[in-house]
Amino acid sequence: MAVVEDLLFSLVSGPTTLLAAAVVLLVLCLVSSRLSPGEAARGPPGPRPLPLLGNVLQLDLKRPYRTLCELSEKYGSVFTVYFGPDKVVVLAGYKAVKEALVSFSEEFGDRYIHPMFYDLNQGHGIIFANGESWKEMRRFALSTLRDFGMGKRVIEDKIVEECQFLIQMFEEHKGKPFDTANPLNYATSNIISSIVYGSRFEYNDPQFQNLVKRSNESIRYSGAASIQMYNMFPRLLGWIRTRQLILQNLHSSIRDVRDLIKKLRETLNPNSCRGFVDCFLVRTQKEEDSCVTDTHYNELNLLFSITNLFAAGTDTSASTLRWGLLFMAKYPHLQDKVQEELSRVIGGRQVRVEDRKNLPYTDAVVHEIQRKANIVPMSIPHKTSRDVTFQGYFIKAGTIVFPLLTSVLADESEWETPHTFNPSHFLDNEGKFIKRDAFMPFSAGRRVCPGESLAKMELFIFFASLLQCFCFTPPPGVEEDELDLTPAVGFTLSPLPHELCAARRQ
Repeated sequence: MAVVEDLLFSLVSGPTTLLAAAVVLLVLCLVSSRLSPGEAARGPPGPRPLPLLGNVLQLDLKRPYRTLCELSEKYGSVFTVYFGPDKVVVLAGYKAVKEALVSFSEEFGDRYIHPMFYDLNQGHGIIFANGESWKEMRRFALSTLRDFGMGKRVIEDKIVEECQFLIQMFEEHKGKPFDTANPLNYATSNIISSIVYGSRFEYNDPQFQNLVKRSNESIRYSGAASIQMYNMFPRLLGWIRTRQLILQNLHSSIRDVRDLIKKLRETLNPNSCRGFVDCFLVRTQKEEDSCVTDTHYNELNLLFSITNLFAAGTDTSASTLRWGLLFMAKYPHLQDKVQEELSRVIGGRQVRVEDRKNLPYTDAVVHEIQRKANIVPMSIPHKTSRDVTFQGYFIKAGTIVFPLLTSVLADESEWETPHTFNPSHFLDNEGKFIKRDAFMPFSAGRRVCPGESLAKMELFIFFASLLQCFCFTPPPGVEEDELDLTPAVGFTLSPLPHELCAARRQ
């Protein structure tokens, strides 16, 4: 309680008015009323929260997923924790997460939109939206992604083409240490850009470089402790610098995206769409011609659908590949096994998706990279759409829900060595690839990642192609066991900044 008293004192001292103090006291009363014995008895258990602060003093705000995993050991697979005044139900472990997202997909299918993400998207776009607008935008995005080759040969050809640009960029370093982040970000970003805009960018295009840089920065900043605090107390902490930086990045990127849309609109041929933007513009025109007044095909949904696709299509795949190359440098005996299989099965020709069935060890390594990389440890928050009784607990409509994906990918009842990088998780006794139900890096249910099939194709072709061409090692003077596998702080988990050497294989 001393911390609460200190907080109250800081709020009511100095120039703060008595009215502000009264508001704080009112909030305390409201929070206390939310913790009625009746509701607490029926809902999932959890640590006792403090008024206003909730359980914030128990949470590692830089890496809250770690604290939540620890709490699940005490309170079980369904428990309650308070992020400030916000009640959150956490789902931990494969069985609880799958049951909620798949068997109760409607009840747990809404999106909770943090204040920071509402600031950025205003309820528009594909990822941070709900209701009819979200349904229509997701349907349209999935349909358009499929039309432009997601999961098909046409997009595979684009990935193969991009591999050559990526390999060339790696070769320019001539085996000397370099940071793999930018090349991998540019390569993965170009795949989604080719679908969204209808063409790729040159890696040295300043506009493209800035779009990628700002997107990655904002994703990283969104995981900062200061943003976690802002999400809990948005009316008190709107001034924080990290939030201002994220908003500045957004405004700059929106300006660039508008410029790209303008160029595409000027050269639009309704009978020959080049990508997502063209299709959206054509659909918008049809709605206008039909005098549809409540259309979801408006400028805001276009802008934020583009930024959603660009960010999601760049960050997660590039971060996963960075982890993959880092794991290979750290565990050279595993890298040797991948390269032996590639040499024996593929030789010097280009790897294709159809080769995956003949490359079980390489496929297992790619899956294990995704499992261990744990890119989105808390998923993107959900919200209950209606009252639901789940595993014997009553959960009110509108409750924030965190499906703890990290607890699924490291569930001790599902994985033999969950905390070790072990490709054997995806191999049977004969060395054949096996699927695992608890492999859930893309989430599940209504909110499963719409780009899952594209990401799988990218990861396999990029990773296998790079391992065909290069041997990855630590910089001179750095031993394998000195490579740091601690993830950086961010909304998604990427490796800490590091350099590797990419020596051309003979």
